[in-house]
Amino acid sequence: MSPQPQAAVGAPLSRVDGRLKVTGKAEYAAEHDLKGAVHAVIVDASIGRGRIRSIDTRAAEKHTGVLRVIHHGNAPKLPYRDNTGSNNPPGRRLRVFQDDKVLFHGQPIAVVVATTLEAAQHGASLVKVRYDAEQPSTDITKAKPGEPTPYARGDAEAGLRSSAVRLDLTYELARNHHNPMEPHATVARWDGDRLTVWDKTQWIVGTHDEIAAVFDLPADAVRVINPFVGGGFGSGLRCWPHTIVAALAARVTRRPVKLVLSRKQMYFGTGFRPAYEYRLRLGSDRRGKLNAAIHDIDAETSSYETFVEGAGAPGQMMYSMPNVRQAYRQVPLDVNTPIWMRGPGFATGSFVIESAMDELAHELGIDPIELRRRNEPSEDEASNEPFSTRRLSECYTVGAREFGWDRRNPKPRSTRDGDWLIGLGMAAGVYDPGRYPAQARARLDADGTAVVEAATSDMGPGTYTSQTQVSADALGLTMRTVTFRLGDSLYPPTSPHGGSATMASVGSAVVDACNKVRQQAIRMAVEDRESPLYGVNTDDVVVRNGRLHDRNNTARGETYKSLLARNDRSHLEANGTYDGPGSERSAYFAYNATFAEVAVDADLGLVRVRRMLAVYDAGRIISPKLAESQAFGGIVGGIGQALLEHTVTDHRDGRIVNSSLADYLVPVNADVPEIKAIYLDGEDNAGNLLGVKGLGEVVQVGVAPAIANAVYNATGRRVRQLPITAEALL
Repeated sequence: MSPQPQAAVGAPLSRVDGRLKVTGKAEYAAEHDLKGAVHAVIVDASIGRGRIRSIDTRAAEKHTGVLRVIHHGNAPKLPYRDNTGSNNPPGRRLRVFQDDKVLFHGQPIAVVVATTLEAAQHGASLVKVRYDAEQPSTDITKAKPGEPTPYARGDAEAGLRSSAVRLDLTYELARNHHNPMEPHATVARWDGDRLTVWDKTQWIVGTHDEIAAVFDLPADAVRVINPFVGGGFGSGLRCWPHTIVAALAARVTRRPVKLVLSRKQMYFGTGFRPAYEYRLRLGSDRRGKLNAAIHDIDAETSSYETFVEGAGAPGQMMYSMPNVRQAYRQVPLDVNTPIWMRGPGFATGSFVIESAMDELAHELGIDPIELRRRNEPSEDEASNEPFSTRRLSECYTVGAREFGWDRRNPKPRSTRDGDWLIGLGMAAGVYDPGRYPAQARARLDADGTAVVEAATSDMGPGTYTSQTQVSADALGLTMRTVTFRLGDSLYPPTSPHGGSATMASVGSAVVDACNKVRQQAIRMAVEDRESPLYGVNTDDVVVRNGRLHDRNNTARGETYKSLLARNDRSHLEANGTYDGPGSERSAYFAYNATFAEVAVDADLGLVRVRRMLAVYDAGRIISPKLAESQAFGGIVGGIGQALLEHTVTDHRDGRIVNSSLADYLVPVNADVPEIKAIYLDGEDNAGNLLGVKGLGEVVQVGVAPAIANAVYNATGRRVRQLPITAEALL
């Protein structure tokens, strides 16, 4: 087949769902109203560990409007069938209302169902709980870690001993919470033995499968609907207990139930980026050639589940080094389970690696970019596989030129602007975008319009728009004649909407489905004696604006509409699949070089980011407008990680002290400086049909170390803790 003209892909188009969002017509989970729906409010445990001695629900049950108070003493026992395909480890889930154990502060221990939200909220405040409390373990610095997961190549100890320059650095990275604008919410309705939930989720299929497993329902008895997500950042990548609570409450009351988490409840109900203790010992020769590194990584997880992310990956493959040893240890704590957060693992590991590289560069008197160039690998030394593409050196060149890196004074504390100390810093970023199996369905209707469906999500990157662009070009239609539908488990299954996987995975399935429909139409035309294209080689037929024509003779052709009408066809339809990257192995990563300029008040230690620039090697850019939005969002998130975000726990009882947007600081407009994003032209065709690399994660990786390195250049203070506070600089 001839390649299709690309009119939509690569164009800076506005969001197709933009009008719905700005006019308030986009419906989020909590906004779905069902006739007869009642409201549920969770009662949270006020201890960090122990058992429930008694629950007194009498006052709550007498309150006007309260229908039921459900807890472990009266809740039906749920089967919690093991489900190896689920997004939770079999048998390790938090089994809500199934026993009297309290595993963390804020754990759901009861739910009040009432006719109004206000009645449910007040009813929840009237539930009296007595506990047999134990001292929780919530401090990663004092808890006993588990057995390490090792990685090694070469002899790291010997390599370190033989290194002319050695650094021994310890980093502390605070826990971060996602804080999307939309709170997590679930609306649940039973119709006999069939359950429908409207849920805020980034993984329709995972939530569907988890609900089916918990209630032991056949797959076709569960439907999950989620057309819009008001931000997620990873918080919706699994089915959380409140979703099960809502479904359970709906079953018990035999009424549709709406349950919306408060902002405070989201801090112990929907996961977080885990805290880390990370020690790095790094060795090189006097010219900066890296020789050895030893990584000791401790990461928090919950006591009842195991959570792992790829914090060690950057230290294995980012720079050429013959001797590497890592020990990744999970530290079980009495907390709820962590979850992936933007740039998961890599944002953590890269902060350590990139900060250490800057420290080594200063120790050796080498420009930080030059040090990185001297250690550029020729292949992925962790897997011994060739890079699919790696244009990091080009990112350095373009970024340094556009940012004005040559104006940087390498001597710390040497540049001032009045009372402000000025510093420039840079860091490299890397992420391994996901490529997971996915399916899609495309239908071309007789009126010349098309509908494409997949059970993916859109938490903000613009899935509706980018998949419409891909569909339109593959079908040869205009954007306005294509409708892309998502957010329903009745649609073909897809991978999670996270891990930078959606464009490569779902997009490849969408292209496959649309290509099949277009090819059906082309074959129909060239075999139809009444068609102007009769007898033309199928390889010579392309479609533009809904019209099939001979690429060698554009006057010879006809529209989809006329072709289907003449053949008495109401539609053409096909299913598309993407099976993953295939057997051809390569190291598939997205990269960036991020540059920051900061100003630090010399007397107060306050840090202000003045400007940031990032250059990305992210393959083919489907939508430049959406890509820029992604980059800006990731950079803003990185500013929060570097300077503001820090979950504080009272270790006496496990309570999160700053569980509100008044106390947990995230960047606001005043914190956001001049930002510029540049994308290298090119494609990465390793294992996907679009030549893309995911962009959603890599845009945050490298931001925090670039800022930290700029702070050092400004002040001469090397801060190895996140966030960087004024106290650390005084």
